[in-house]
Amino acid sequence: MTHAVLIVIDMLNTYEHEDADALVPSVREALPAVQELLKRARSASAPVIYVNDNFGRWRSHHGELVEAARAGRHRELVDPIAPDEDSFFIVKARHSIFYETPLAYLLGQLEARHLVMCGQVTEQCILYSALDAHIRHFDVTIAPEAVAHIDPELAQAALRMMETNMSTSIRPLQDITFDSPKS
Repeated sequence: MTHAVLIVIDMLNTYEHEDADALVPSVREALPAVQELLKRARSASAPVIYVNDNFGRWRSHHGELVEAARAGRHRELVDPIAPDEDSFFIVKARHSIFYETPLAYLLGQLEARHLVMCGQVTEQCILYSALDAHIRHFDVTIAPEAVAHIDPELAQAALRMMETNMSTSIRPLQDITFDSPKS
C-alpha cells in the first residue's frame, strides 16, 4: 500500500497568460519547497504525479507540454522541477486535477489514500483539487511554502477554507514526510 503520493499541480507553465506577471514572484518563492518535496518523495520511493494543464494543446503528449513550458518565458522555473522518468503525468483541462482525468483510477491502482499537493495556483487549481480530493475521501496535506498564488489574500483565504471545510492538513514543509500514512 502506498502511504503518500506527491501531486505536482500545474508547475509546468509557459507563463504566457494574463496573470503570469502576478504569479511568477510567488512561484519563485515556492520553487525551493516544491524541489524539496520532490526530493523527499523520490528518496522515499513515493509516487510522484504531475497533473498539468494542457495549454489548450489537445494533440500534445506530456513530453510536448514539458518542452512548451521550457520554451516559455521562465524556463528557470520549469527545469528544476521537471518530471523524471519515474514520474506519472496526467493532462488536465480545467481547474481540478480530478475533473475528467484518470487520476482517481491511478490513485486506486497505487492504493493511495494520502495526497501531498504542491504547485499553483493556491486560490484556483489547488483549492478546487483539494475539494475534489476531500469529496473522494482522500487525506490531503499542503505545505503553504510549496504553493504559489496570484492574489495573496485569496490564497490565504483558500488555505483557511481547505483546512476548515475540507479537513486539509496545512503543515510546514519541515513536518511533511512520505514514510508514514499520516505524513
